[in-house]
Amino acid sequence: MAIDPELQTRGRLVRGLGMLRDMLPGSFVERRRKCGKSYCRCADGKPEHMHPEFLLSLLWQGKVKTFHIPASLAEETRRQVEFHKRFQRAADAICEINLRRLLRRKQENQEREKG
Repeated sequence: MAIDPELQTRGRLVRGLGMLRDMLPGSFVERRRKCGKSYCRCADGKPEHMHPEFLLSLLWQGKVKTFHIPASLAEETRRQVEFHKRFQRAADAICEINLRRLLRRKQENQEREKG
């Protein structure tokens, strides 16, 4: 039996989804801001003196919500958001493969019925 490259690709994509169990939806945002203290180094407004702020923005219970993320969790959160993006790309690719296969089977059925 011939090896179907689409089935191989789909299988590889499905097997790769297991590592994405820690994914988070939304967007990870890193921005710089002033703290508001007049004596702080950030008061000069220079970007390199601003304080980092980490946020997770997503649709939660039907509303856009933004969650502040502590610096100690920033890299983990960034990685989890990237996992979700990878999941979405894999799901899109799997659905595209399945649609192409369905359309081919449909075409084969129509050709059998004609002839």
